Amino acid sequence: MKSAVTSQKAKIVSWLLFDFANTSFSVMMVTFAFPLYFKNIICMGDPGGDALWGFCISISMLIVALISPVLGAQADYSGRRKRFLFAFTLMSVIATAMLSFSGPGMVLSAALFFILANIGFEGGLVFYDAWLPEITSRRSIGRVSGYGFAMGYLGALTILLLLLPLLSKGIVLSNITNLKISFGVVALFFALFSAPLFLILRDTKGAVSDSLSAKGRRGVSSSLFHSIKEVGHTIRHIMSYPDLARFLLAYFFYNDAILTIIAFSSIYAQNTLGFTTRELITFFMTVQTTAILGSVVFGFVTDRIGPKRTIVLTLFIWFIVIVMAIFSLSKPAFMATGLLAGMSMGSSQAASRSLMARLTPKEHITEFFGFYDGSFGKASAVLGPLFFGLVSSGAGSQKVALASLLIFFGIGLLILTGVRTSATDSTIDDSRQRPAPEDC
Repeated sequence: MKSAVTSQKAKIVSWLLFDFANTSFSVMMVTFAFPLYFKNIICMGDPGGDALWGFCISISMLIVALISPVLGAQADYSGRRKRFLFAFTLMSVIATAMLSFSGPGMVLSAALFFILANIGFEGGLVFYDAWLPEITSRRSIGRVSGYGFAMGYLGALTILLLLLPLLSKGIVLSNITNLKISFGVVALFFALFSAPLFLILRDTKGAVSDSLSAKGRRGVSSSLFHSIKEVGHTIRHIMSYPDLARFLLAYFFYNDAILTIIAFSSIYAQNTLGFTTRELITFFMTVQTTAILGSVVFGFVTDRIGPKRTIVLTLFIWFIVIVMAIFSLSKPAFMATGLLAGMSMGSSQAASRSLMARLTPKEHITEFFGFYDGSFGKASAVLGPLFFGLVSSGAGSQKVALASLLIFFGIGLLILTGVRTSATDSTIDDSRQRPAPEDC
């Protein structure tokens, strides 16, 4: 009995460490350092660098949005979730390492390797998130999801502290050697701390594994064809899961706004308020700290009041964050806004993953997380930044563009109120645990 408990704790710890590992890529290569490196050094300050960077983000997200449901269904069918996660993680690590060799004028190769790295990072989340209902009980799923995001933000904080000496001179050509080294460190950090998951977690049997003795081993093309048919069936019959469909639509809108805020936070701080590179590092470290706190605290809140109510609460906090950011006229005021934004960022994402796990049928867990992380999550990352950019350009003000995101939060909140969770007791089978409170 004791060994079984120890084994379960080891599974959870290895799962949490993967979040600790991959967020180093997110903060360094997507949010902070590499975007500025790409624009200022690789594109040598060309104004067209913004458009090219946006294209790299959009095309990588679009590819993940298209392939995630099919690969998720394939993982469910074949029972080879870990192999898919390993392949995507390896692709991201290798491509990130290759970016450490990029330099001025190497636009095409840098764009290609970043697209591959981001596909690996984002695509892997589908298989990673789908493990959540298997490693924990229904009663503690909110806490474990919150711990995951907290570990992720701790990983982001750790990599920023680790690379602070290399980044302190700024994202400029004179500091190019240190910047290249920092990208190599990110690849190593990602590989090192993701390794425990692949050593400890095991795949569960899929449809192919269960039928081997009766039907023999299916070919790759046969199982892939089955997966495509399964996704097509899911799309045609998704209204058979009306609450899941409503949640995914709500998630599309409010996650759109959250991802846009994350994508433009450094640009907004630098262009509107004049933050220096060192001040930006301090700002992001501050945000990661409160995001850790928010993920842990609201993880317990989620298990106490339910994920739907928790999401509603965090969306109201996001309304306050946007209003505070619009009226922030000084750097200290924006720093204070960042504290609240970090808390709401971690909590809303953790609660959303918990609600998705509760609403999803177990036999389609990875496939449906393919829609959650892929089709809906990544598609929103394509639309949001484009909308923000168009509004900012048309109005000539980033504050107006920021205010426009209230529309996305409002639509998401309105749709979310129609999601019922009282009928989800059977989605995660754990008869030994006392059921957690349900949302109304």
